[in-house]
Amino acid sequence: MKFTIITLGCKVNQFESQAISSILSEHGNTEVGEDEAADVIIINSCAVTAESTRKSRQAFRRAKAKNPGAVTAICGCWSQVSREEAEALGADIVFGSADRRALAEAVEKAYIERSQLVNVDDALKRRSYEKLPAGRLSGRTRAMLKIEDGCTNFCSYCIIPYSRGPVRSLPTADAVSEAKRIESIGIKELVITGIEISSYGRDLKDGSDLASLICAVSVAAPSLRLRLGSLEPRIVTREFCEKLKTVPGLCGHFHLSLQSGCDATLKRMNRKYDTARFFESVSLLREFFPHCGMTADLITGFPGETEEEFAETLRFIKRCDFSDMHVFPYSIRPDTVAAGMPEQCTNETKHERASEAIKIAAEMTEEYLNSCIGREYSVLFESHEKECSLGHAENYRLVRVEQPGLCGEIRRVMISGRVGTVLMGRLI
Repeated sequence: MKFTIITLGCKVNQFESQAISSILSEHGNTEVGEDEAADVIIINSCAVTAESTRKSRQAFRRAKAKNPGAVTAICGCWSQVSREEAEALGADIVFGSADRRALAEAVEKAYIERSQLVNVDDALKRRSYEKLPAGRLSGRTRAMLKIEDGCTNFCSYCIIPYSRGPVRSLPTADAVSEAKRIESIGIKELVITGIEISSYGRDLKDGSDLASLICAVSVAAPSLRLRLGSLEPRIVTREFCEKLKTVPGLCGHFHLSLQSGCDATLKRMNRKYDTARFFESVSLLREFFPHCGMTADLITGFPGETEEEFAETLRFIKRCDFSDMHVFPYSIRPDTVAAGMPEQCTNETKHERASEAIKIAAEMTEEYLNSCIGREYSVLFESHEKECSLGHAENYRLVRVEQPGLCGEIRRVMISGRVGTVLMGRLI
């Protein structure tokens, strides 16, 4: 059986698609590219915004048109919260955001018997963690390890708690075992991911937390570089930083979930911190990890955001001096609290504000890239381009050196200049 998986959304979806691929491949099936003929098509959908759901539906229709005789399956967050809509598209298999092994079995059965199945549970009732195999990323040098699923923050704009359920964590012993396996097959970097990794261990009731997990993984698999996924700002305390500072392979890049730089807007978003607490996190990370990469997410045009509130946000992001930012105009997600809020901003306002924030973010990135020149970094090389090798430094900036054949190696590089956003360097 030839299968293809089309993935939309976040790194967790990427991880889960790789897990589905691993399971199907272990059963003797063959994964093919999106443009190749396939017997089975799986759409791993996203529901984080209305645009994400539109793209999920569009991806299904496009794939079905290319392979009209194929067995089709939809899984992921969109089909979890919009099961009836997913069924209406005519998919043979409809799953939600759980039970990936059962999904693999269902598509194999459907391929043989042309059977159909709808299997979508109540995410809010989930209490157990689904263990899945980690998969490789670009250049076969990096892998992801999902350590946590679910979220209980209930931000007013977000559907994810309803599509993923409460926090469930991978036991530390299992994470350590998987990290050892990943190290043993030659992977050089492990990305720690999850829906809300800052909540890791909350459900285990054994004292486990994210910092302790990172330390345990580092001891068990000392040759791995470790990279963290997005952090909720409140997890960054002095104790947290002191623990992470002892991890020799930890990459100096931290992504903090900001969303707004205005306290009034943060309150309407039902975020659990204010700008003072956020800035404390930024300051602590820079104290313990000087010149680290510091990135953040930002939503512009949230309901009720005034010109003054947006101006506050711009002043705050300048104060934080991020190395890069992901800026999104607010997108109404049906069935969330924010969707029913008064004073919705116009699309024009949302996009104008996004453009303004992106301009400031680009200026901060320019300053950060310039500050990298003359510094030395550890670079994991993942690809090549003509007579050059390319890879990512620990601060997650792309680095190019004029020497071929370095893929899969971690080397020290002195940065001598840059071309656009790519740092140029020489091997030390």
